[in-house]
Amino acid sequence: MVTLTAPTTRSGAGPTDAALVLAARAGEVWAQEALFQRYARQVLALAQRILAGRDDADDLAQDAFVYAFTRLDTLNNPQAFQAWLRSIVVRTASKRLRRQRLLTRLGLRRNEPIEPDTVIAADAPPDIAAELRAVYGLIERLPSEERVALVLRRVEGMELSQIAEEMKLSLATVKRRLSAAEGRLERARARKGAF
Repeated sequence: MVTLTAPTTRSGAGPTDAALVLAARAGEVWAQEALFQRYARQVLALAQRILAGRDDADDLAQDAFVYAFTRLDTLNNPQAFQAWLRSIVVRTASKRLRRQRLLTRLGLRRNEPIEPDTVIAADAPPDIAAELRAVYGLIERLPSEERVALVLRRVEGMELSQIAEEMKLSLATVKRRLSAAEGRLERARARKGAF
């Protein structure tokens, strides 16, 4: 078995994302492998948080990398690979959630309850863990666009402008989706009392 490794730099930091993207565009397999190794954990973690620990997070992460590697030539700023890849994960997750919701409504898929403890760190402070349980207790019922926006805001801690960029939406649209999701969260809190 041959192991492909990226050339190292004098600093030991390895090549920049831009250098790896350019090499990958030129057909260098080691560059794709290096980009995958660099971002696989982040992509999988984001997929798990958006899909709430579902088994298909692995598939989503793989699909995101396949999509990215087949469309590297469309990336205008090679140094922005990480942000571009995250946006691919976010958009792919949204599509997957919409498809799952439709299949559930048609009776072609069972609705599996979310297990919040699969995505909440064991050492999370109690108040944060309670907040995340509340969010994950609600998101299964949210439309996919609201769900993704809420997870990016409440779980990922992203700013509104970052969410707009990741979801490829206008800032106003993100605000509307978050407002709707937050409203549903508040109404759920009022019905159940404090989470």
